[in-house]
Amino acid sequence: MRKLTPFDRSAQTTPRLITARAIHTVDADAATATALLTDRGRIVAIGSLAECEQAAERAGLRPERVDLGDAVVVPGFVDAHAHPLMFGQMMTWVDCGPEKAGSIPEIVALLSAAAAEAPTGRPVRGYGYEQRNLAEKRHPTRFELDEVARDREVYLMNASGHGGVVNSYTLAAGGVDRDTPNPDGGEFFRDADGELTGELSDAACNILTGVHGVKIGHHGPNFHLADEPEEHLRQLDAATQRFLAGGVTSIGDCQVTRREFDMYLRLAETGRLELRVSMYLLSHLLDEALEMGLVGQFGNAHLSFAGIKFYADGTLGGWTAYFPDGYVGDPCRTGQLYHEPADYAALIAKAHAAGLQTATHAQSPTAIEMVVSAIEAALAEHPDADARHRIEHCGLPTPEQIERMAASGIRPVNQTQHYFNWGEGVEEAIGTPGERFNPLGEFERAGVPMTISSDAPVAEPIPLEAIQTAVTRVTRRGHRLGPDDLRISAAAALRAHTYEGAVSIGREDDLGSLEVGKYADFVVLSDDPLAVAGEDIAQIAVRETWVDGERRYRA
Repeated sequence: MRKLTPFDRSAQTTPRLITARAIHTVDADAATATALLTDRGRIVAIGSLAECEQAAERAGLRPERVDLGDAVVVPGFVDAHAHPLMFGQMMTWVDCGPEKAGSIPEIVALLSAAAAEAPTGRPVRGYGYEQRNLAEKRHPTRFELDEVARDREVYLMNASGHGGVVNSYTLAAGGVDRDTPNPDGGEFFRDADGELTGELSDAACNILTGVHGVKIGHHGPNFHLADEPEEHLRQLDAATQRFLAGGVTSIGDCQVTRREFDMYLRLAETGRLELRVSMYLLSHLLDEALEMGLVGQFGNAHLSFAGIKFYADGTLGGWTAYFPDGYVGDPCRTGQLYHEPADYAALIAKAHAAGLQTATHAQSPTAIEMVVSAIEAALAEHPDADARHRIEHCGLPTPEQIERMAASGIRPVNQTQHYFNWGEGVEEAIGTPGERFNPLGEFERAGVPMTISSDAPVAEPIPLEAIQTAVTRVTRRGHRLGPDDLRISAAAALRAHTYEGAVSIGREDDLGSLEVGKYADFVVLSDDPLAVAGEDIAQIAVRETWVDGERRYRA
């Protein structure tokens, strides 16, 4: 795996000597320090106050003193799988999550209020519903969304991000009627009489971007809806601040199209990209990437290209992950694959042969098998001991698949907040096997390095909540998911959201732990996540977030 050689944007930062109650380095020795010396955005020394003072004297530095008192410092959190622009855009939509709406009429009322305030013709978009959280225990229909508006698009995105429900106007504008075939990797849902219900999933979301918007074929769910560029920049700015508020200093954007790429370049050019972004281009751009010679990581310390994102199947939250025998909760649903196995294997082989890291969304055992087999075949053809191919979410791997992942160096990138928010729904969907959703303890015992991330906006970028859930496996509703041996320790969970995240995006040489020579990216916490009870970790406050040795967020 080629390593990124970042450009240093921090040459003019102030040298600082920082002290705190405890500084968890998350290095190989899991050392704890009490002082940290930074210069030019990097760590010069770490250890005791006396050691750092001596290092400053040897280097001829007169650092500014920063005493953080009883605070605890940890490395900046690495969110290796998130969608910042989508997150920022959805912050401008109507929140229809369970805290705001518990029934379909309540959703309709929220959307109708937004429609009444919006200019004529402007789309009305909501997000966050999850059908099992609604009183009706079902998806809304297009007819119910027609009550919101009949003269413009109305789109209600499912909490999974893999589709949702649209009104009749949106279907007609997209040229979809009862005779329209389902696209590969997606579905326009129909009732028993063959009439469109308004629900759509995965590749069917292409209709949402209009005639001239981003089109991705059957390479993923299309959430790349267009706004004016300046509006997108405001959305990306707002999202960046939310990540920093959670202590996130580095992000892996796991679905970059020309929309995201353009916005990152614009934000970086204005100097407003305050954290680090590693971009994974969506697989519909694979041939274009190879044609341009993008065969390894490149970029600078704040914006870089990392690899290619693929999709194998859909989502467990929206019941579109692929279970060929049907869902226990709905035997008529099977979900779908985005690619035939042979076609997918050919795509992975092409990317791997070019030296590209791949990151594939896969949730069901069938989809994960497709990914593991394809990577094994690619590695057999072109051996690479450090390819670091990833499986995103990796919800329900079998124990045998986990062993093969360990042998092939495949890295799962999990989201514990998925089961925090709707773990009970996975059990309802597929039965008892659902209690293994994200089996971190099994990964740990098999020697498979774990990475924890948010998948924002599917979950809020709140790393301490994700770490708590990895430790307790207790959902938002107080249900403990699966046996205790699926849980991991707080130390392992912290490492999974810092150092292992950096490894997963290929940046462990300069990020992920607090060590001499690495960037001074760290988070100041109100308490110690390695000392408090597991169920109290999410209550710890993020006081400050630092990037390049500079404070970027203060509560």
